[in-house]
Amino acid sequence: MTNRAEDRLNQVKQLSCEQKRVLDELYEIIVEHLEDDNPYVVKLDGDAGTGKSVVLMALFKRLQLESRKHSDSPLYQTTNYLTVNHAEMIKIYKEIAGKEPFLYKKDIQKPTPLINRLQKNNEKADVVVIDEGHLLLTQPDRYNKFNQDNQLVELIKRAQIVIVVFDDHQVLKTKSFWNQQKMQSILKFYSHKEIELRGQFRVQAPPEVLTWIDNFAKKRQLTSYPQTKDYDFRLYTDLSQMYVDLKQKNEKYGLSRLISTADYPYKMDDRLHYIIEPGFKLPWDHDINPHLPWAQRPETIDEVGSIYTIQGFDLNYAGVILGPGITYNQSRNLIIPKPDKYQDFEAFKKRSDQSTNQQLLKIKSQIMMNAVNVLLKRGVRGLCIYASDSGLKGAFETLNANKSFG
Repeated sequence: MTNRAEDRLNQVKQLSCEQKRVLDELYEIIVEHLEDDNPYVVKLDGDAGTGKSVVLMALFKRLQLESRKHSDSPLYQTTNYLTVNHAEMIKIYKEIAGKEPFLYKKDIQKPTPLINRLQKNNEKADVVVIDEGHLLLTQPDRYNKFNQDNQLVELIKRAQIVIVVFDDHQVLKTKSFWNQQKMQSILKFYSHKEIELRGQFRVQAPPEVLTWIDNFAKKRQLTSYPQTKDYDFRLYTDLSQMYVDLKQKNEKYGLSRLISTADYPYKMDDRLHYIIEPGFKLPWDHDINPHLPWAQRPETIDEVGSIYTIQGFDLNYAGVILGPGITYNQSRNLIIPKPDKYQDFEAFKKRSDQSTNQQLLKIKSQIMMNAVNVLLKRGVRGLCIYASDSGLKGAFETLNANKSFG
């Protein structure tokens, strides 16, 4: 099976004009501020699928090539790291590093080990590039040996220049809860610049489909059935049929998987836990391979992936299961997440700085819709969506019957 995630991150020669412009701008910022007295921070914004990770990988390759090979470069013999707080993405980055003569696997680290090692050795990096910065912890996590309050702050303390990729619509846990206000409260203490990528490169769909997804996941509204043109977009009320159709896509194109919101029972133990709907029963992802990402294992066509195994990765066809916690109120035309039905209890651990139940409920609801946003933007060629909630299922039936809504 083609390693689409690795291929995508390696597409330096296929960068768009916008991506090349941003890549050059980031490089010039690094060179300009490498000798500053104080840290300099760049926040790289962009929605899922705009190519933030691709640009970041291209930038890091350039940094390490010049650091190790170009004695005439201002970056020669600089110490640089790429970090991401995502176990599956670390595998991909390390796999890429192992195939490049000027990249070392030790250049790629998760944030906590990198912070702790730099602190222990009283070292400072020249450049730290952070992918999926919205996954950085914003509170202590004793279990993972992070004892400070904010991973971004700790990385800035230990680097001359920090490039951080950020999308607050991909925040998935209360312990790493970010929004633009929290980010700005940190940036205001440093010289910094904000850059945004806008072009959509993962989902090869017409604008109508992308708008439909954003209306659903961000505005929480159900809108007219989109014009799909060459993109395969389908709404299902029968999960077993969606699974059959997706397996056919997998046989023809490969890399087609079921993925789901986290409102079905799951525990971190040695037992299988199942997603069960009428006529359908498949286990959650399990037996995670430490070296090979979940979607690249052929047997996982008979499993259902979680947000944690699929974030940051491409699928050819994504079959998204919207579980019973994603509900619909027809009279208000409003998608309503139900946090009490969410089974990812780790995602909802209460924070000391979230004092009211109303505040925590709002954050939980946002995390659930962020997960929906991420899941709906995995499919390159096509997207299938199943609704478990009866209200949403009924709305899907109406859309399928009339190809219009409201």
